[in-house]
Amino acid sequence: MYKNNDFHDLMKNRRSIRAYDENVKITHEEMLEMINEATSAPSSVNMQPWRFVVADSAEAKAKLRPLVRFNTTQNDTSSAMIILFGDKNAFENGEKIYSTAVAKGLMPEEVKNKQLPALSAMFKDATESELERISLIDGGLVAMQFMLVARAYGYDTNPIGGFERDEVAKAFDMNTKRYTPIMILSIGKAKEAGYPSYRLDAQDITSFK
Repeated sequence: MYKNNDFHDLMKNRRSIRAYDENVKITHEEMLEMINEATSAPSSVNMQPWRFVVADSAEAKAKLRPLVRFNTTQNDTSSAMIILFGDKNAFENGEKIYSTAVAKGLMPEEVKNKQLPALSAMFKDATESELERISLIDGGLVAMQFMLVARAYGYDTNPIGGFERDEVAKAFDMNTKRYTPIMILSIGKAKEAGYPSYRLDAQDITSFK
C-alpha cells in the first residue's frame, strides 16, 4: 500500500514518450534546478561521476540527429536532449567535494582526513573497467532520479540507449578516454499520451532465501 498518493499516481501513469510539443521550451535556469535536484541521487563514495550535456539548440540537435538511430522523433520534438556521461576521472573532484562537506558542517574534518587518502589509493589502483562500472551504476541512478524530478516539474522524459556512443562523445567534444556515454534523456511536454507497458509481476522476478 502506497503511503504517498502523489508518488503512486506518478508511477502508475508513467508512459514511454516519443513525440513532444515542439512549442514547449525549458529555460536553462529550470533545467539547472532539475539537475541540481536529480544529483541528490546516491553516488559511490560521493564522487558524483555524472556529467550532463544539454542539447537544446537547433545546431546541437542537428549534430545529434544522425547519431540517435531510431530516436529522431524525440530529438526533433523535445525541448532538449540530455546526454549523460560518466567521468572515469571523477576522483579529481574528491578534495573539493570532501572539503566543501567539512566547511558546510556535513562531515567532520577527521573523517575527511581518514577517508580521502584511502580513497586516493583505491582509485589509483582501480582498473578502467572498474571506474567505468562505477560511472554506469551512478549514472543510472541519477538518470532515474532526473526522470522523477522532471515528472514532478510537469515534464515528460524518455531514456534512450540506442545511439552512436563514440560519435556522440566526439561530436560534443567529450574526451572519449575519460567520459563514458551512458544514455540520452529526451525531455519536454508530451504531445501524445504514449502507451503503458507490461511489467513482470514481482513474484516472477523475486526470490526470498
